[in-house]
Amino acid sequence: MNTTNDINTGRKKSRIPAKLDYFQSASGLILGLFMWGHMLMVSSILISKDFMYAVTKFFEGSFLFEGGAPILVSGLALFIFIVFIGHAMLGMRKLPANYKQYKIIKETSNNLNHEDTKLWFIQAFTGFSMFFLGSIHIFIIMTNADNIGPYASADRIWSDWMWPLFILLLLAVEFHGTIGLYRLCVKWGWFDGENPKENRKKLKKIKKILTWFFLILGFTTLFAYMKIGYEHADKAGERYVPSAAVYQIDKVEVA
Repeated sequence: MNTTNDINTGRKKSRIPAKLDYFQSASGLILGLFMWGHMLMVSSILISKDFMYAVTKFFEGSFLFEGGAPILVSGLALFIFIVFIGHAMLGMRKLPANYKQYKIIKETSNNLNHEDTKLWFIQAFTGFSMFFLGSIHIFIIMTNADNIGPYASADRIWSDWMWPLFILLLLAVEFHGTIGLYRLCVKWGWFDGENPKENRKKLKKIKKILTWFFLILGFTTLFAYMKIGYEHADKAGERYVPSAAVYQIDKVEVA
């Protein structure tokens, strides 16, 4: 217990590491759930351009402000960016400080042949990658919140050559997120029940299903934006006009 005295030093153990672990877990949970929600929102393009446009305007608060207020999206992106950086800094505490420490951990992992330890290595690698890839993406959204939509997003991915970054980011996010949420469940024993060993096997199956689901959804969505961007390349920069608005314009012109 953190409140007991250390036998060797006679001093109370610090509660700081435990608190930092708690904040790391909480921030990871927030980011993991956000990324799943974010993936579902951007995949709205698979239904239709109009639906994706409507989802975008909803998050801009179009039900409160006429035409929407992109600053709301910027505010959300800023909040996620702060949580993201904080989570990354907390996670760095547990990374090897040098090659010697990495070698010891790697050799121990190989000797034990422990699957969860291997998952930790994947999470550490993807987390390190996300620190750079994710920061770029969030910063762009934070500073260009008024440039989101069926054509604007597709142009950014295709014409602005962001698709290579999104491929790497998608792989890193989905592996890091599902592994992270699985490890959170194991760490805090949320679903241990009366048979922790059996339930953890079920959690691993759920983790694999979620990983494949979001990877397939993510790449299908990315390819949809790339296709739209490719077809719209000659008019890159042109904003999308929803079908209802086009219909109203045509109706007025005919009248």
